[in-house]
Amino acid sequence: MIPLEIYSDPICPWCYIGWTRLARALERHPEHPFAITWKPFMLNLGMPKCGMDRAEYLEAKFGGQMGAAKAYKPVLEAAEEMGLGIDFAAIERTPNTLDAHRLIHWAGLEGRQTPVATSLFRAYFNEARDIGKAEVLADLGARAGMDREMILRLLATDADKDTVLAEDKAARDMGIKGIPTFIINRQYVANGAVPSEDWERIIAELTESGGQPERRAPS
Repeated sequence: MIPLEIYSDPICPWCYIGWTRLARALERHPEHPFAITWKPFMLNLGMPKCGMDRAEYLEAKFGGQMGAAKAYKPVLEAAEEMGLGIDFAAIERTPNTLDAHRLIHWAGLEGRQTPVATSLFRAYFNEARDIGKAEVLADLGARAGMDREMILRLLATDADKDTVLAEDKAARDMGIKGIPTFIINRQYVANGAVPSEDWERIIAELTESGGQPERRAPS
């Protein structure tokens, strides 16, 4: 299998779109060679633990609703094209995602990272749930087959916070500045929400060449 590392954040809409495009390609090529690992890259490292009111967040980041509407227009167009039904208006809080990344980390120990990561996307963007809350995270972990009570016990501690923060820092230190970022076979980088047809080309090249794309992945 060929390692495919996905650097993302559960509150990053382009990450949701990028994953969906990749997933569609994987569905069409069930023989794909990828072994997928999800890696943390937090969009808001300084976010308070309890998160922020969504309106306040949009004011700080985009100068208010008008600025947000302009910034999110291409996101909504791409999401609509993929049938994702993102509902920004329903989201009341922008969470701190450290605990969500801890959940993804623990899911990796059980081979459940992708179900958990995708559940986080859906919970935030489609269900408007606050994925900064322990109860919500425990529910999502349980939905993917993890032990709900164990998740709650771990979230009540500092378990693996340093691990997640160190991985986030390592990503920045190696030059990652935006997400989603996909690293193929620890050599080739694909930045952004890569179209499904590009992933299909990459899969074909990797399959034919035994792990070496003919050219650099799209960036």
